[in-house]
Amino acid sequence: MYTDALRAEWTKLRTSPGALWSVVALAVAIAGLSALAVAPVTCPCATDTTKLTLTGVQLGQAVAAVVAVMLLGGEYGTRMITVTLAALPSRTSMLAAKATLVGGLVAVAGTVGVGGAWVAGQAALGDELGAGAVWRPLVGSVLYLVLIALFGLGVAAITRNSAAAVGVVLGLLYVAPLVTAMVQDDDWQERLQRFGPADAGLAVQATINLDDLAISPWRGLGVLALWTLSALLLGGVLLHRRDA
Repeated sequence: MYTDALRAEWTKLRTSPGALWSVVALAVAIAGLSALAVAPVTCPCATDTTKLTLTGVQLGQAVAAVVAVMLLGGEYGTRMITVTLAALPSRTSMLAAKATLVGGLVAVAGTVGVGGAWVAGQAALGDELGAGAVWRPLVGSVLYLVLIALFGLGVAAITRNSAAAVGVVLGLLYVAPLVTAMVQDDDWQERLQRFGPADAGLAVQATINLDDLAISPWRGLGVLALWTLSALLLGGVLLHRRDA
């Protein structure tokens, strides 16, 4: 059943030019914004050059989330979901197939985008780039994008509405960190940074001053993984219990 669901979801995706172009846009957005971020930098500098080079991930996360949301939310919008569930009665298999597909595509596009960002950083910063732990922020950034995409899919399953799902995810990714930054109490600000999906997840990119972080890099990515797992589990339960 899962194999049939995966084949059906892939057929729908590859025959939808907009979806595939969005995946390409993900790689371009990451590499392009990162190149713009490092271009004006002159070194030696005290900033975290590796994290700066991965600036494009902060734009790419929005593309990854929207692609994932539309994969499921778009079907509810067009009522195509009734046809999908009639052909694939196992809703768990359907959601698992969508998760596998969007996770794989975002992983590939994210790898290309992060690789392009690294090349741009090397060209602009040379030996100043990568003085700290290099592989963790690079691999962690790709994993971050995959988790964000799967989180978006889970939220879409919960809301069954593309606009609502995009609003929730982008609000957590962009608005919540701004609100956290405006909190005056340092202790509360640190607590919020530990549990916010974006603040915690992006800690994986840091390579310097790690003791000053609100949460360690891998633990931060683990927090995002918990957000993602919770969204997918709740979305799966609601998908199973509710009518199409």
